Amino acid sequence: MTGAALLVLADGRFPAGGYAHSGGMEAAVASRSVHDAASLAAFCRGRLHTAGLTAAGLAAAAAAGHDPLMLDGAADARTPAPAVRAAARRLGRQLLRAARATWPSPDLDLLARSRPQGVHQPVVLGATARTAGLAPLDAARCAAYESAAGPATAAVRLLGLDPLDATALLARIAGEVDDVARAATDAASRVTADGVGALPAASAPLLDIIGERHAARTVRLFAS
Repeated sequence: MTGAALLVLADGRFPAGGYAHSGGMEAAVASRSVHDAASLAAFCRGRLHTAGLTAAGLAAAAAAGHDPLMLDGAADARTPAPAVRAAARRLGRQLLRAARATWPSPDLDLLARSRPQGVHQPVVLGATARTAGLAPLDAARCAAYESAAGPATAAVRLLGLDPLDATALLARIAGEVDDVARAATDAASRVTADGVGALPAASAPLLDIIGERHAARTVRLFAS
């Protein structure tokens, strides 16, 4: 495989279900925490360095070949909010379905059979990257980028922002995405010696709180 596989996996048009999720953005908009381009940038940066770092570590570890079910347990421990955990598993199921159709693999088939209720999305992302011939750093970059790109894209719909502003934001934080991906990959390289405790566990309590509030809403545009 070549690096082009990364472009396929990171493409927002890849049918992995992310379009139905806002990464907490809808709840942030509802609470007025995000209301313009500046507050959107703060939200995306915060999410990148917390949930994004944690997801990137899990993805890198899965891409390195560590047991995905062990990593799924580590993801559970790092996702205390039930609503956020459920959303991660829904996204994982959808990604796994798309991945098995795109890069058929006995390993992905086994993962689907081993945990029918779904595996956390970053773990599936890493396992998919490995199947596609990508490196742990590639998987970490994809996870880190998604952590900011999903909310930024959702904000365009929720706030009516200029799409050019959202794209410019993602370009401005590209260096931070790379930094997060490298830190996550470095942590993943220590799992063999130190166990899953070596992986990032950056907390984002406000994301957990707004995730639970969003799940309780009866009218919403996004699933999470």
